[in-house]
Amino acid sequence: MRLTILGCSGSVGGPQSACSGYLLEVDGQDPVVVDFGPGVLGELQQRVDPNTVTVLLSHLHADHCLDLPSLLVWRRYHPVPAQGRQRLLGPSDTPERIGRASAESATMLDDISDTFDFSAWRENEDHTVGALAVRPLRMFHPPESMGLRITGPSGAVLAYTGDTGVCENLVELARGADVLLAEASWTHDPGNRPVGVHLSGLEAGEAAAAAGVGRLLLTHIPPWTSREAVIAEARSVYHGPVDAVSGGDVFEL
Repeated sequence: MRLTILGCSGSVGGPQSACSGYLLEVDGQDPVVVDFGPGVLGELQQRVDPNTVTVLLSHLHADHCLDLPSLLVWRRYHPVPAQGRQRLLGPSDTPERIGRASAESATMLDDISDTFDFSAWRENEDHTVGALAVRPLRMFHPPESMGLRITGPSGAVLAYTGDTGVCENLVELARGADVLLAEASWTHDPGNRPVGVHLSGLEAGEAAAAAGVGRLLLTHIPPWTSREAVIAEARSVYHGPVDAVSGGDVFEL
């Protein structure tokens, strides 16, 4: 299982990164993209055919899903049209939310079922996506938000937090994972951020330590948050390998 970082900027696009988007590839299988924020489609075009990807959405905040209307345009109007529908898994209201964003007017709803075969997440159940087993766990974030525990054909486990504050399911999601891809949107200053919503570098490190993960990758760091500070916070409590990802990084699991 190969993980390529398409975008990792938190909340908004950054000067050197698209918003959240992560490409997963297994030899002989259609590629999978986890989250599809602004800028992700452009990055995807450099690596795989956008017509072939399955899309998994952790939640429906704009920075995690709003390049999907562009993917609809690609699949509908590219001179080499898409063959059939590709799978889309996400929160229960995904077709309506993306359909509203793609519609011709505020009173219309674009029916995306011509392009996507949609399934809603079933919490704590495994979903088969090609050679991957994907288990969604509910996270602590304002909309319906899932962390995704993804097991590859070799048994390697990637745990992706999506967006979340500290919650009981965070450690359960990551328990024993080979890699924890964890958001770290804040430095750990409770007086300077709302309760919950996002993790600090310290909280991401604490979760990695409690879950016994093999490696911690920090992501979703906004342009206004110091990468060095959140890395240092995580390393202060988790003593395995810690890195903050950048667009274009590739990791083998």
